[in-house]
Amino acid sequence: MSTDTQRLNEVLSRARAEVGKVIIGQARAVDMALITIFTGNHALVEGVPGVAKTLLVRTLGRVLGCEAQRIQFTPDLMPADIIGTNVFNLRENRFTLIRGPVFTTFLLADEINRAPAKTQSALLQAMQERLVTIDRETHALSPNFTVFATQNPIEYEGTYPLPEAQKDRFMFKIPMECPARDEELALAGRMLGDDAPEAVLAGGAVRSVIDGEELIRLRRTLQAVTVRDEILGYIVDVVRQTRAHANVLVGAGPRATQAILAASRALAALSGRDFVTPDDVKDTASPVLSHRLILRPEFEIEGLTVGEVIADILREVTVPR
Repeated sequence: MSTDTQRLNEVLSRARAEVGKVIIGQARAVDMALITIFTGNHALVEGVPGVAKTLLVRTLGRVLGCEAQRIQFTPDLMPADIIGTNVFNLRENRFTLIRGPVFTTFLLADEINRAPAKTQSALLQAMQERLVTIDRETHALSPNFTVFATQNPIEYEGTYPLPEAQKDRFMFKIPMECPARDEELALAGRMLGDDAPEAVLAGGAVRSVIDGEELIRLRRTLQAVTVRDEILGYIVDVVRQTRAHANVLVGAGPRATQAILAASRALAALSGRDFVTPDDVKDTASPVLSHRLILRPEFEIEGLTVGEVIADILREVTVPR
């Protein structure tokens, strides 16, 4: 393993530990969030209220030495509320740019499906190109700009579902489940003292393990993680099988192939390896594909889930040795 790869593994391990000081019982969600950031992608975060979606993003910002902002999406939110606008300055007799909250590093788009399509689309250029255009003038965002968009999985009244093309721009759909009993008991116990999660984050106990500049450099290190031709073919076959499966109406596109490849490399680094295994592909396939597949209505009516279809696809595709 090269020195850069060792440094990447060390940073990821320390980041896990620091986030764990605040976030209880969401180890897989933390890993997927770190993978999202280190591969330069974006993620949908889905969970009921109170499972620490907002707290996770704020903590990641502190741990990785980056600024984090939050936007609460509502039906009356306008694009200018996100990206900013030019305001005429009477004193200086010129227009001044008032930057919106999108000018940050980690952006939490809270309940993104509560805003209409016009407002949701204001994020598209930022997510794809890390650029924002205001009054025909283009402004660059941070190279580490990452969007974490949250959705409530149980309350759809008054929401505007994200179109498939927009969901495809998110690398992962990260499910944040309610904690197990022992984890929830530990959280309740912490609330009785001075080590409640919010207090720990505010009190300075969580340390930064890197800064934004090193994050850019370490992201390039993932290119050194080896992917054998057999593994590359396995990834392609898994994605192509989503388009051929009898239960699937619309399968995943080539962007899903790229996402699984990048996520598998990051997961290998997170596991202390400089090579990708078939298990890395299997572990990342579900969060990459779950929001990209549309099942045939007749199978949905019967209660079939996307997760079951993905598991079936992974069983069908031959695993390389």
